[in-house]
Amino acid sequence: MKRPFLKTRQRIYLPFKRFFDIFFSLLIIILFCWLYLIIAILVKCSSKGPVLFKQKRFGKYKKQFNIYKFRTMYIDAPADAPTHMLHDPDKYITKVGKFLRKTSLDEIPQAFNILFGQMSFIGPRPHLWNQEDIIEERDKYHANDIVPGLSGYAQCHGRDTLPIPEKAKLDGYYVEHFGLWLDTKIAFITFFQVLIGKDEVEGDASLKSENSDEKER
Repeated sequence: MKRPFLKTRQRIYLPFKRFFDIFFSLLIIILFCWLYLIIAILVKCSSKGPVLFKQKRFGKYKKQFNIYKFRTMYIDAPADAPTHMLHDPDKYITKVGKFLRKTSLDEIPQAFNILFGQMSFIGPRPHLWNQEDIIEERDKYHANDIVPGLSGYAQCHGRDTLPIPEKAKLDGYYVEHFGLWLDTKIAFITFFQVLIGKDEVEGDASLKSENSDEKER
């Protein structure tokens, strides 16, 4: 499908971006297969249920796909509700899950989503299929028309604390300006944010931003 909203330099960059995604996702899967195994054992031993958690998200052109995560909640937790909508999320999150969410290690199975072309390392975060408010707002900026990412420009400017209109504008900025420099910048910022646990919010505290939609289940 033609993407008239993209600049020429961005269209030239897209094949290279896809190459980087394939190369680095394969590298992560191969080099950290031992870590996948250790986490899988810890998740399995900590509570009943599958090791991986699958959830429907909107991808490019709002095409649905299953995103993969290590399961961080008990199996009786609501499946399609953002964590901030839960009254007492701590009762649903396992002890191992708390550590995985704090370190973002629950997200590393998304290397497979990236390898399969459903996601990229950098791009607007893929939202839940039922989060119509943010999806509609992002339509204004073509943010639903590119491959979603493991991390994005909006996550670098608030992560769990941004209201939906502001987050959609930041996603729109990424669509307007993405390229090698911006992707590299976002990657480094994300790395340091994960190290210090910046802007992570669980449960009702995230309602300080009236329409905050992260962190999802």
